[in-house]
Amino acid sequence: MAKPRTIFFCSNCGASAPKWLGKCPQCNEWNTFQEELIQKETVAEEKRKSWAPTMGGRAESPKAVLLEQVQTGKTPRLATPDQELNRVLGGGIVPGSLVLIGGQPGIGKSTLLLQIAMKIPARVLYVSGEESEEQIKMRADRVGDFKSECYILTETNTNKILQQAQELMPQMMIVDSIQTMSTPHLDSAPGGIAQVRECTGELLRFAKETNVPIFLVGHINKEGDIAGPKLLEHIVDCVLQFEGDRHNTYRILRTLKNRFGSTDEMGIYEMQAAGLREVSNPSELLLSQKDEELSGCAVAATMEGMRPMLIETQALVSKAVFGTPQRSATGFDMRRLSMLLAVLEKRCGYFFSMNDVFLNLAGGIRVEDPAIDLSIVVSLISSLMDVSIQSNVCFAGEVGLSGEIRAVQRVEQRIAEADRLGFKEIYVSKYGMKGIDPKRFGIRIQTLGKVEELKRALFV
Repeated sequence: MAKPRTIFFCSNCGASAPKWLGKCPQCNEWNTFQEELIQKETVAEEKRKSWAPTMGGRAESPKAVLLEQVQTGKTPRLATPDQELNRVLGGGIVPGSLVLIGGQPGIGKSTLLLQIAMKIPARVLYVSGEESEEQIKMRADRVGDFKSECYILTETNTNKILQQAQELMPQMMIVDSIQTMSTPHLDSAPGGIAQVRECTGELLRFAKETNVPIFLVGHINKEGDIAGPKLLEHIVDCVLQFEGDRHNTYRILRTLKNRFGSTDEMGIYEMQAAGLREVSNPSELLLSQKDEELSGCAVAATMEGMRPMLIETQALVSKAVFGTPQRSATGFDMRRLSMLLAVLEKRCGYFFSMNDVFLNLAGGIRVEDPAIDLSIVVSLISSLMDVSIQSNVCFAGEVGLSGEIRAVQRVEQRIAEADRLGFKEIYVSKYGMKGIDPKRFGIRIQTLGKVEELKRALFV
């Protein structure tokens, strides 16, 4: 065995260098190189071997084939009992995929994966490097009944983990967490850049050769990004972000990267004493409860991926106490809020220059759908004039710089969702109603072309 040596790795892109560099030559980031101790030796034969013969996967040395000769659909997706997770993953778990789930401590990552491991109709290997077997059993007893063949392994050595997986032959594997794993081929501490990258590479090779899907739990740093090298997010097939406020019971599962589906999907859960509950109707979260109609509130018909949702926008416009008016937005882009305020002043004659403006989206969700513009404009005018909007009216439309109300995608689905939830009236762009028959819906559809028309329809 040769003498160990030190190598510096970039924490942003994973590039290596024999000495410390102030600026990474690959990603051009400054002060990202960190020192790691590497055991310089040839790759062991144990590391090279393939798991395919015993696990039923492909051969170790595949031959090149024409793209038109590749057959798809031979192995169907593995559907889970969790419909929210199926939606986020694009229809189920793809065999041989590597999925990374990140989120704040205590947000519910381990609880979510343990629920899936207990309920999915398959043999599951749950690997934990943070908890003991007794601790996992205590959580499992609290979460629910066992409906699957779930095995628990408390180990951090990747060689021993993969050997156990080779003997057990599971249909799905969960690793909690990747930052606690280590490989004997490196002398650095677990959680380091080299260890995280090497362990992920070994798990990826195992997943691709055996067609066993693997879920990885990833810690996050103080900036909110997944800890470890940025290369980790490039290696895996899917990156899921588990979001939520620890003082709020609702959790949101977002897709940051998905090689097998859309990145616009979102799953919603509610944290309860017995685990995470799926929220099939997001409007129960996104529509606030109130006994009377108040000014500054309007309902928007928005879309998250293929799912239509009704969300309440709340605005508060008041006289500025200090010389400089305040602008604050929760769940919405501040720059777009400034643009909408400028449009209202220029096109409609509403002046907000001497007023504080506060905007909030109910439920603590962040929305990037431009169709929410119309609802925000209505809530701003409603708060400024102190005129309430009926709670059974909703809006869907994008506001342009010249004050026009632009058409948005999937208008028919938005109208159908508003009709299903009992809304009586919806305002949409007149340019997006081509090919849509209003008689099909029980809701009254009002079409607009400019913001001035909205002013005359609701506030005159």
